[in-house]
Amino acid sequence: MSSKSFLYRQTPNLITGARIAIVPVVLWLMLALWDSELGRFIALVLLILAASTDGIDGALARKRNLVTNLGKLLDPIADKALLSGSLIALSIVEAVPWWITVAILVREIGITVYRLAIAKKRVLAASGGGKFKTVLQIVAISLAIAPFDFLGTWYQTLVFAVMLFTVAVTWYTGIRYLLPSR
Repeated sequence: MSSKSFLYRQTPNLITGARIAIVPVVLWLMLALWDSELGRFIALVLLILAASTDGIDGALARKRNLVTNLGKLLDPIADKALLSGSLIALSIVEAVPWWITVAILVREIGITVYRLAIAKKRVLAASGGGKFKTVLQIVAISLAIAPFDFLGTWYQTLVFAVMLFTVAVTWYTGIRYLLPSR
């Protein structure tokens, strides 16, 4: 197999791998440079960039007829690493209450363990609701990272309200995964 053929076939998984590789950079920026508006802005841009590649790798895999079980498993893991790590970092810097982070992580870990447990029988691809949940988590986390503290308490209230809605949708979609009709 030529290297061109290999790259053509592996591009979706390479994009997913790059998304995973960006995670430590985003987390370091959040933790080490939280008090820096520039540090938070760079973390925000990288988070959005990494999150936006989620659609690109999936679209390429579908377009090239390269959807694989590995990709179906790695893709949500990349999302979970980016979003869960960011939530933990946000709680460490006290931008998001720990109970919100724990509520989201319990659902995410639970569904990931469930997916892995049934992986030999079937691969459970993301549902439309699960994709919406992921987008909502990206928006909520982005709002919390954004260096808009100068906007005052109304902005903090908005971030908190979006986080609460995100927790509700996260749990709703998690329960839907476990229902037998799925």
